[in-house]
Amino acid sequence: MTGTPALPLPRRYVAIGDSFTEGLWDTAPEDPEVQYGWADRLAFTLSGYRHEAGQEPLEYANLAIRGRLLESILTDQLPRALEQRPDLISIAGGGNDVLHLGCSPDRLAALLDGAVARVRATGTRVLLATGMDTRGLALLGALRHKIAIYNADLWSIAHRHGAAVIDLWGMRSLRDRRMWAEDRIHLSPEGHRRVAQAGLVALGLPPGDPGWELPRGPGETVASLAQLRDDAAWLRRDVYPWATRRLRRASTGDARRAKYPDLRLVEAAVDAPGRAGR
Repeated sequence: MTGTPALPLPRRYVAIGDSFTEGLWDTAPEDPEVQYGWADRLAFTLSGYRHEAGQEPLEYANLAIRGRLLESILTDQLPRALEQRPDLISIAGGGNDVLHLGCSPDRLAALLDGAVARVRATGTRVLLATGMDTRGLALLGALRHKIAIYNADLWSIAHRHGAAVIDLWGMRSLRDRRMWAEDRIHLSPEGHRRVAQAGLVALGLPPGDPGWELPRGPGETVASLAQLRDDAAWLRRDVYPWATRRLRRASTGDARRAKYPDLRLVEAAVDAPGRAGR
């Protein structure tokens, strides 16, 4: 830790969203069935700050489910989040919407604007997240202009209602391929760790890692033939099943439930997964 923050610390934190907040691909080394994610990591660190300040552990719930569209997140998850009377709610969504050809970034912004206004009216702090910059990413690069429009609207919403924002678009470290999982769509554990640090900064709190914004350093150079083989395997393993689900209007999260639907105490930890218990 870097000392007790001067700002008021959240006592109850609820995260809502899709696979990004659920923590897909951020698995525990000791148990691949356990997934963390940036929101979990943020919760662990917030609880650590509360411990340093002599306060009770953070209470935390994560209602995010992979594959969810923004309207579903705001209709199904947000009311449940508000019922738990948190003093901090993170709302991250819209990425799955943008993947649809007919998606309107302005419509997404209108939905988000109403939701943030509703939460702020209760006195609860809101943490938003911009879309990531997809420049140079296979397939997703074509969506860059839609993400940019949505981000511009999101910043206006945050300014209007006094919400905090994780600036994923501006995170230079996310341009490092090692921040991404094998499917090249979701973050790796290191990517989630970096986003959790960005979350602390967005809330006006000190990050546990002063170098969180910086790239990890030079990675391995992949030979062109090996890269082609890797790309072909990626198309078969990840892109084809994903495209098939899209055509069927199906999602891997259709039958899933939230991993932490109710508030639970979080043990203090320093920017690292810990244990959550009742």
